[in-house]
Amino acid sequence: MSDQLNDHTHGPVLLVGAGAMAVEYARVLTHLGEEVVCVGRGPESAASFEVATGIPVGTGPLVSQLGEMRAVPERAIVAVNAMHLTDVTVALLAAGVQRVLVEKPGALDTDEMERLAGAAVAASADVRIGFNRRYLPSVVRARTMIAEDGGPLSVKFDFSEPSRRIAQLSKPERELRTWFYGNSLHVVDLAVHLGGGFDAVSGRTTGSVSWHPDGAVFVGHARLTGGGSASWHANWTGPGRWGLEVVTAERRLILQPLEQLRVQDHGSFAEHDIELDTEVAGLKPGLLGQTHAFLTGSGADALATVAEQSANWPVYDAIRVGTDHPTKVP
Repeated sequence: MSDQLNDHTHGPVLLVGAGAMAVEYARVLTHLGEEVVCVGRGPESAASFEVATGIPVGTGPLVSQLGEMRAVPERAIVAVNAMHLTDVTVALLAAGVQRVLVEKPGALDTDEMERLAGAAVAASADVRIGFNRRYLPSVVRARTMIAEDGGPLSVKFDFSEPSRRIAQLSKPERELRTWFYGNSLHVVDLAVHLGGGFDAVSGRTTGSVSWHPDGAVFVGHARLTGGGSASWHANWTGPGRWGLEVVTAERRLILQPLEQLRVQDHGSFAEHDIELDTEVAGLKPGLLGQTHAFLTGSGADALATVAEQSANWPVYDAIRVGTDHPTKVP
């Protein structure tokens, strides 16, 4: 990957948001040599963003700021709080932005997801969902190995969360109640992505924790669209960590933590580490590859479309609430 794009024929990139994730995107865009126009909301976050990045930030209502621009950029990255992702993206599409990279999950419930997908179709816009872990060197290498081996036979994953730590966070109630979408979906998305898609989902959710009364233990299984099987077991009550395994005809690929890749071959119980490409120091893992793919189209086949996210939403929801989708295959 070239460090510099050196192609400004599309004009600046509009970065919406001035929080921690927006800072990460600004660093990546600066590294890629892109001109950045940043719009935020409040003066406090704007000031912190400017100190961290050196990029000035507009403040105030988004629609007002867009209306004051001589020309609204054709490309935008949305890095606001998860509760505002849908509203901001829909506003950008209404203002004429044609290409949008919106941070995962893009929406926090079915109605928002349908609204976002519908707005993208109505505007004939290219809207992508930012799952930066799809671009981790470990995942890029695993994707190659899976293809070399003829595809996945089975997938198992764990999206356990550190419940006691999360309970101490100062977060809005809705953000906590939708934690599965806003955070755990990183792992679930990878499982669906590397598995080639899920159907015949059958899940069960039990228990609760103080900040997430809808469930704390998630178990279930699904069929891969290519004919294999998937299973999950996540527990938000006891200790645990994210993890993912993919079994092919030749290898067992183990991503735990997701940033590392270990492989078990036939004929041996030993697991050996796979040497991975080195990422650029100081940039959030996976974000450079993801942003480069969005801006150039190179490697964008791994970048989730809003249509893909919308199609997967019922699968995600079945895993989250512990129901069947679609009807369980006998």
